[in-house]
Amino acid sequence: MTFLVFLLACGAAASTGLFFKPGHWYESLTKPSFTPPKWMFPIAWSLIYLLVAWAGHRLSLIPGTQVVLAFWAAQIALNTLWTPVFFGAHQILAAMVILALLWLVVAAMVVMALRFDVISGLMLFPYLLWLCVAAALNFSMLCKNR
Repeated sequence: MTFLVFLLACGAAASTGLFFKPGHWYESLTKPSFTPPKWMFPIAWSLIYLLVAWAGHRLSLIPGTQVVLAFWAAQIALNTLWTPVFFGAHQILAAMVILALLWLVVAAMVVMALRFDVISGLMLFPYLLWLCVAAALNFSMLCKNR
């Protein structure tokens, strides 16, 4: 049952993409050469959200994980915020700030998760790697589209 709660939270974050689509504004931005193809984003995020939900579920079953679960809640809130700020409000700098905070929260969450459950920590690691790509993309677009 707790897996479903974590999965629903991830689904809520993912649903922002239904309301704030890239559209013409995003297409008109100058993007870096390392921008992944469009089809990769939904696949990557679907896998990441499944892993994040599963890791949250596993951690919720372990006594003493309240702090790491608070970080889990913080990361899903920041994750949910990024899409409307970037794609909806077209605020590349503000989105970069959110992404930097998100990266820090997820990095701390990975470290804490590893201390409680190595499998959960490893399941969160692809998220951190993808956020590195996202941050590089966001930063590059910030620099190229002033």
